[in-house]
Amino acid sequence: MTSPSPPPAAAAANRLGIAALQAGDAAAASRHFAAAVADDPHSGALQRNLASAWRALGDDARELAALDAALAIDQRDLMAWLRKAERHEARDEKGAALAAWSAAVSLGAQLQPVPEPLAPLLAHGSAFIAGATGAMFDAATAAIAPMRDGLSETEIRRGDAFVAAALGRRRIYQNQCAGVQYPFLPADEFFDRGHFPWLTAIEAQSDAIRAELTALLDDPGEALRPYVRMDAGTPDSLWSSLDNKLDWGACFLWEYGEPNQPVLDRCPVTAAALAAIPGEPIPGRTPSAFFSMLRPHTRIPPHTGVTNTRAIVHLPLIVPPGCGFRVGGETRVWEEGRAFVFDDTIEHEAWNDSDALRAVLIFDVWNPHLSNGERELLRRYFAAADASGFAIPR
Repeated sequence: MTSPSPPPAAAAANRLGIAALQAGDAAAASRHFAAAVADDPHSGALQRNLASAWRALGDDARELAALDAALAIDQRDLMAWLRKAERHEARDEKGAALAAWSAAVSLGAQLQPVPEPLAPLLAHGSAFIAGATGAMFDAATAAIAPMRDGLSETEIRRGDAFVAAALGRRRIYQNQCAGVQYPFLPADEFFDRGHFPWLTAIEAQSDAIRAELTALLDDPGEALRPYVRMDAGTPDSLWSSLDNKLDWGACFLWEYGEPNQPVLDRCPVTAAALAAIPGEPIPGRTPSAFFSMLRPHTRIPPHTGVTNTRAIVHLPLIVPPGCGFRVGGETRVWEEGRAFVFDDTIEHEAWNDSDALRAVLIFDVWNPHLSNGERELLRRYFAAADASGFAIPR
């Protein structure tokens, strides 16, 4: 759809204004462009031309007024935003410049490809935004620093995430459950250790658990299997590169509430440590506990889990340099013998960029934000669903 042609008088005045501006007579150009705008007040292009004349005359206020008039006609006017951003930056009006550069860079990101003359302008805008948000981040961090010692682990993480998100430095991720989603639970990437007072006890068994895993891997037999095993006929997906491969291998001690007794028998310390964790098995549902092995130069792609009614525990056992783990907007490095707990229905991924095997004990527990009553409600729900005969098999 083409733009309507300007009225003849406006078009003629605009041509005179362009000629005057090219000849270096900005005053005459401003008069001609003002006349063109008067004849066609709904043309953003004419308002921008008038702004150019005011810029040449050094009249910042009138230039900005003309640019604001152009944007009042069309908020998607990229050139108006660029010129407005330049003028506010030149006037050291930092907040207005940040708003204008943010609008310009956002609009510029929609151009494929970016016109060559605009590329350096948009690059400058991106750098300005990065510098401005960096300065605000540093100022906010310094202002908050004196109170951090009085905050809990959860308050610190949430506060840090708030500041980073408010300044566009990170994304806030939401739960995405492939199965059962319990409503209104916090979408917490990593859970506060205070929810799990038994973590210290299982961490104290890390050396013995690692020794059992090492012995198991020396002669795994059928205990070691690919973690990803897709049904025949499954279309290609993000899991295809790992399907039926030991690049991501697993040795299960418990699987959906059923014990794998041969592995439990070979790993008595691990079995006892898991048995000491509060919770009751729900047959066919939970818990699952397994040794997770990631071979060198293997990545687990970003994905989400089945249900937010559970929390996932990682106890790192063998962690060469070059391994990492991201949940939502937070990335952590595994530390051998130091457990953490996260919500796997928030997008997460893992990688082993080293030349050696990475191994972690993984198991699930109740989401700590569920009350005892809600946990019993869920047990009864699953029991009723299974008894109905209509529960979807795993």
